[in-house]
Amino acid sequence: MIVLYTTERDYPWGALRSTNASKVKVILEEKRLRYRIENLRPGDLWKKPPEMLAKHPLGKVPYIEHDGVVVFDSTVINEYLEDCYPDPNLLPRDPLARARVRMLENFGDEAVLVGDLPAIWMPYWSPPEQRNLEQMEKGREGLRKRALPYLEQQLEAREYLAETFSLADAPYMAMAMVLEVDQMPLDAFPRVGAYLCRLRARSSYRVISPKTPVIQ
Repeated sequence: MIVLYTTERDYPWGALRSTNASKVKVILEEKRLRYRIENLRPGDLWKKPPEMLAKHPLGKVPYIEHDGVVVFDSTVINEYLEDCYPDPNLLPRDPLARARVRMLENFGDEAVLVGDLPAIWMPYWSPPEQRNLEQMEKGREGLRKRALPYLEQQLEAREYLAETFSLADAPYMAMAMVLEVDQMPLDAFPRVGAYLCRLRARSSYRVISPKTPVIQ
């Protein structure tokens, strides 16, 4: 069985999860693989205890254990799962189409998950009175200026970023999770708004939905 190491907790305003680990969870679900969650303490991401560094030298989540081997980095993990379990296929065979999927996935990682989204998401891990509202709005404005216009363009005449659901959509499943909590208006980006609704309607989204309690 695959073991996914991540960080997730229940709060009065919903279940909050690692965005990068959520990328992996939805792919595990899309491929209908058996796995279990090993939920690390949130403080370990800052303290980086030796036992964690022994598994992931950067002291981050996610990482998985599979057949006695550790694989880390959400993008690497998802491509590893695609290589090991190609059915259903989530990476096109055509070289140019594969490159496009990888570019869109990389954009999601760099512009969204480690770009503007943390300024919105991390404050939700604290009580409302401790949140930096100005910083949260800067994160939203960053999305409005860069990621959302680009996605709006890429989604023209498409339901998903590739012809069908693919690895490219994984980081945006995590964005859908964050924006479900944040309720950021998307009126100026109707294609993106409809796309995030489609992502939330997939059965794989249930495992990262803020409405789904953390399994202890």
